[in-house]
Amino acid sequence: MARWAYVNGRYLPHRQAAVHVEDRGFQFADGVYEVVTILDGRFADLEGHMERLGRSLRELRMDWPAAPRVVEMIARELVRRNGLHNGSLYVQITRGVASRDFKFPAGAKPTLVMTAKRVTAFAKPEHLENGVSVVTVPDIRWGRRDIKTVGLLAPVLAKQQAAESGAYEAWLIDSDGTVTEGSSSNAWIVTGEGVLVTRPPSTKILNGITRLSLLRLAAERGIPVEERPFTVEEAVNAQEAFVSSAGTFALPVTRIDGRPVGNGKPGPITRTLRQAYLDYVAGMTA
Repeated sequence: MARWAYVNGRYLPHRQAAVHVEDRGFQFADGVYEVVTILDGRFADLEGHMERLGRSLRELRMDWPAAPRVVEMIARELVRRNGLHNGSLYVQITRGVASRDFKFPAGAKPTLVMTAKRVTAFAKPEHLENGVSVVTVPDIRWGRRDIKTVGLLAPVLAKQQAAESGAYEAWLIDSDGTVTEGSSSNAWIVTGEGVLVTRPPSTKILNGITRLSLLRLAAERGIPVEERPFTVEEAVNAQEAFVSSAGTFALPVTRIDGRPVGNGKPGPITRTLRQAYLDYVAGMTA
């Protein structure tokens, strides 16, 4: 089946999709985005992703390219055209095309781009069975990490360092020695007392949509939660650790900088929350 993309009012073959050379997303990273998982024909947490997209636009004083309900309709049609049952939808909005100038351009029309791709498996069996490893790197990102912008150079460098180290993900370390989040995920631990710990929302992290669902699912199951910073040493000495994102759900972390977490195997709370999230999405309207 041919792959389709959407650019500013047109559904196009993916290879033909393009934006203007002076689009501000390309020249200034002046844009925002969301990634939404399609699981068994259902959008996972679409409402939350659309709400966060709107928040990111407001924080950057950007307009919607169309009403949110219209953007959602376009997304559903693009997924239909691509015949996706399991996959990933990427939505990007920039301030638009204008002659290159740092100031906001007057009268520029926002650019809306969407792509979708098929995903055959959201986690490798060996990652679920054995967990994944992370490496720690200094957090050098800008100060508004709560806005999901397309300015991703610092996470790219962190992810590349993880790959070159043979790790799955990089955990970013704040100047005070605490973990902020992963390069493309939120970070979690489970203490020896069985308390689920993750950093509270602030300008230091992106308040993940999957993160919010996992917090609610944990509360429903009586799992105690603390939203607070934690150090690398506390993570290594924890009972469990995991990462969460739209594409990983809850994925166990069993090694940090080469050191085992707990007994070095995925733990029961991580497994419980991953299954709870899958069950939650399965109950959504397609």
